[in-house]
Amino acid sequence: MNDEQQVSRSNRGDKHKGPKKSHKVRNTILSLLLVIILVVAGLFGYAYMQTKGAIDKSYVEPTMKKARDVSSVIKSGRPVSILLLGTDTGELNRHYKGRTDSIMLVTINPKKDKTTIMSIPRDTLVSIVGHEDTFPQKINAAYSYGSAESTIKTVQKWLNVPIDYYALVNMGGMEKVVDKVGGIKVNSPLTFDFNPDTAHATGGNLYSFTKGSSTYSHNGKTYTSMTGEAALAFSRMRYDDPKGDYGRQNRQRLVLQGIIKAAENNPTKLLDSGFLNSISSSTQTDLTYGDMITLARKYAGAAGSVKNDHIQGDGYSLSSGSTEVVSSDEQQRATNVLRKSLGLKPAQAGPLYGGDVSTATMNSIGVPTN
Repeated sequence: MNDEQQVSRSNRGDKHKGPKKSHKVRNTILSLLLVIILVVAGLFGYAYMQTKGAIDKSYVEPTMKKARDVSSVIKSGRPVSILLLGTDTGELNRHYKGRTDSIMLVTINPKKDKTTIMSIPRDTLVSIVGHEDTFPQKINAAYSYGSAESTIKTVQKWLNVPIDYYALVNMGGMEKVVDKVGGIKVNSPLTFDFNPDTAHATGGNLYSFTKGSSTYSHNGKTYTSMTGEAALAFSRMRYDDPKGDYGRQNRQRLVLQGIIKAAENNPTKLLDSGFLNSISSSTQTDLTYGDMITLARKYAGAAGSVKNDHIQGDGYSLSSGSTEVVSSDEQQRATNVLRKSLGLKPAQAGPLYGGDVSTATMNSIGVPTN
């Protein structure tokens, strides 16, 4: 590896500093909001027929064999995992397939009443399972190659953690949810301006956020509650964050927490059949309505304690673009955290880049081999 191939290194802890990227900004989405909607809906039996019809439209029959018998897992109330994916489409006139620019592996442990959210950097260097000949790739590209199945297979093999379900939502869905719950309040962790049209602090359509405050301004007017458009702007900005994509991931989680709080205060707003039908086109999941009812009844307590974590990579500049290379030590740490949260025995993480790739290929590209 030479100096041109490696551009930065980051240490774990509060001082994460991800490398700045110069390629096209893709919007971040909080796909966990889909699960929130579905769980809330499951808590209200009187709305069964209204919600079931809308939710059925989001259901996609699994095309791959699950790593374990998931029906048995949730019926017995054992810890489960859900891969949450957010695509950069559904808004800003983006209707192509897109990439998953928000990736979170969530484990829900009802026995310990604890939920763990492990964020995975979108630029993580991987070998996509089933498409190893395209290495090197970023993990967010797996979806464009083989939809959710390719992403699931790659993450599952990379971390050696079973993925029981997945839920996906595009950014149009996230905006609708924020507006439906009446807006959200989020204290900004930093002061910044952002224009969703330019992806920078330039132009006239500026949103201005202030560190430590939930108040923001847009085009000269001040607001105390984020609309869906404001929440998108808040969670999209990356270039001016000193922590790079890691800072953006943190703001995504803050928006998510704001949605949860607003939904708890008035959950019936999300049970409107017209709203659920409108958002069904923005969502996709292999959770059946019955699965969601079971999760709502047996796993609700785990929402009371949420642990946020993320996988930390080192910045590399390759011929394929800037990437995040995750060390074997950090990969193993993430595997340990996730397997423990699922009540599984300790085990070695999978291949360093997920799919199989030869040492000769790694050396030719200039990335670590172990």
